[in-house]
Amino acid sequence: MPIVQIELLEGRTVAQKRSLVEKVTQAIVESIGAPAEKVTIIIRDMAKENYAKAGKLASDE
Repeated sequence: MPIVQIELLEGRTVAQKRSLVEKVTQAIVESIGAPAEKVTIIIRDMAKENYAKAGKLASDE
């Protein structure tokens, strides 16, 4: 039972998330042979002020 956690900066549409989970599920099915119905995906949206890279908040860019 694969469990995948994906963290994204907020702002993606439901359609984009739908596409993402379909493709990630398919990649898992193809690569390790897990049945699609056993693949669980958790998406966590992060506020841009809660993520920083190279000393800068994503909300400041």
